[in-house]
Amino acid sequence: MDENLQVAPPPDAPRGFHQARVDEKGRLKLPAALHQFLTGSGYKTLFVTTLDELTGRLYPIPSWKETEKTLGSAGEDQEAADALLFLANHYGSDSDVDGQGRMLVPKELRQKLEVEDKPVWLIWNSKGRIDMYGEAMYKEKLRDSQAASAAAMARLKTRGV
Repeated sequence: MDENLQVAPPPDAPRGFHQARVDEKGRLKLPAALHQFLTGSGYKTLFVTTLDELTGRLYPIPSWKETEKTLGSAGEDQEAADALLFLANHYGSDSDVDGQGRMLVPKELRQKLEVEDKPVWLIWNSKGRIDMYGEAMYKEKLRDSQAASAAAMARLKTRGV
């Protein structure tokens, strides 16, 4: 093997929320930053689902396999894990990301999350997935975060935030 061969490091995960839209055909057009990150990381297929019927989760297949493994060995919480896995498989399916960064969101999932032909907000989650919020859920979480921000800052100030 060539000692001088340089392997590019994986790209940094994008930060912040990225607005996108699920079109009338159910295709989600990933924002450029997320598409480039997924492509640069070698992720071409995502498992698109929900675990709470409130937010979507877009898992690169290796991340989904880890989640399945965790849910499959939940010990005393196995019944709860089985319920989540059933829900994830009910709403979920694999979706390939095309060259233009488009992917299909399963019909029943987009109807449940009320994202069909509507805007969505996407964020890379440090647990190895993209979280997808419909407009109502995003606005609710934003209001909750704004209402809690002063108390949160006061509490976390001692930790250097």
